[in-house]
Amino acid sequence: MQSVSATSESPASKAGKNMGHPMHWITVFIAMMCLLVSNGMVITGITAFDSAILAEFSDWSRGDLKLRGLITLALTGLMAPLFGILIDKIGVKFLVVVGSVVLGVSFYAYGNINDLSDLYMIHAAFAIVLLACGLNVAVILVSNWFVKLRGTAIGIAVVGTSLGGAVLAPLFASWLADGMDWRDAMQLGAVIPSVLFLLALFLLRNRPTDMKLKPYGFDDNAEESSADLSQHGLTYKQAIKTRSFWSIAFIAMFTFYTIMGFQANLVLHLMDLGFDLQSAAAGLSVLFIPALIGKFLFGLIADKISGKRVLYSNLILMLIGLAGMLVADKDNVLIPIGLVGFMWGGFYTLLQINAVNNFGLKASGKLLGTITVLDAFGGGLGIWATSAIYDAYGSYNNAFLIFCVLVTLSVVLITQVKKHV
Repeated sequence: MQSVSATSESPASKAGKNMGHPMHWITVFIAMMCLLVSNGMVITGITAFDSAILAEFSDWSRGDLKLRGLITLALTGLMAPLFGILIDKIGVKFLVVVGSVVLGVSFYAYGNINDLSDLYMIHAAFAIVLLACGLNVAVILVSNWFVKLRGTAIGIAVVGTSLGGAVLAPLFASWLADGMDWRDAMQLGAVIPSVLFLLALFLLRNRPTDMKLKPYGFDDNAEESSADLSQHGLTYKQAIKTRSFWSIAFIAMFTFYTIMGFQANLVLHLMDLGFDLQSAAAGLSVLFIPALIGKFLFGLIADKISGKRVLYSNLILMLIGLAGMLVADKDNVLIPIGLVGFMWGGFYTLLQINAVNNFGLKASGKLLGTITVLDAFGGGLGIWATSAIYDAYGSYNNAFLIFCVLVTLSVVLITQVKKHV
């Protein structure tokens, strides 16, 4: 009987190799936690406090309150190019550590606000949180660690945005329902970012080469020097000259206006329809749990199916859900909410994958930072304008019509998106 060659691999070792190093998947988990904590606290979970804040500050309108979202996201957009440069130059570890500290301090300070200027100053600080441990950081981090299964990995990571809404909003609402004062609940919530701080400090690494590893699925026969994916792709100047880049940027702006305006006002809209606070906050779960499933599922699909057909179907079905909100009442409103969530979740993942795969990672921080200038402004405008429309008309119907128009424009812009690397 011939002996087994020393260079041969057993089935078990091949299976382990196929799964990659544990650090590949630990990195995905940390990226997911970045989005769960940052988006979940700054954008989605915080809406559970809206009715309590409006009750205490009875002279504030919904537009006054929701202007905070425009401040956060407009500043996020303005500072995004700077943070894009920081991501490319120093990596994400330091930024995540700083962002988690800023979030904890800001949430604690939220419990001491006395007027609108206090509120707006804290939401200005939240812009740092979204840039330091938000979407761009998570997508670039995961993309640096994966070649094969990049779509799946990004899909898992961006699930964190939906988990944040599905977990934290009901959690905060339950604290309030149990009789906790909203100020005390805010200060208790300030402990949550410490989890992210510890993960980043002790486990997070910017790139696999920092641990003498290679990206998952990287060609073992390629030169060692090329294992750093951050050096692959178009330069910033090359990418911004393409029609694809600007199409993706405006699609992001239009769809972020829509989904941010939708989710930020959803609790108040459901209470207008007759839901109590806890049920209305649970309604966010009807939006975010399907979105969670959509983000993961369409991340898997992106690794199997190329092209734009899936993008079209996502937005068209999301458009149907938004149109359904115009006629939905208390008995059936959860159906279009769930449809919007599922299709937005899928589209959200695919948009991030296209933004990375179409141009490469060489200037990814700057490119995603530039896109963020538009999508953050769109998202912030959506939060504020949707509430201002309610103040003017006593209904969200006109706001839902605007959502439908913007999603339709996004469908048209998909025709201009092409792969360049």
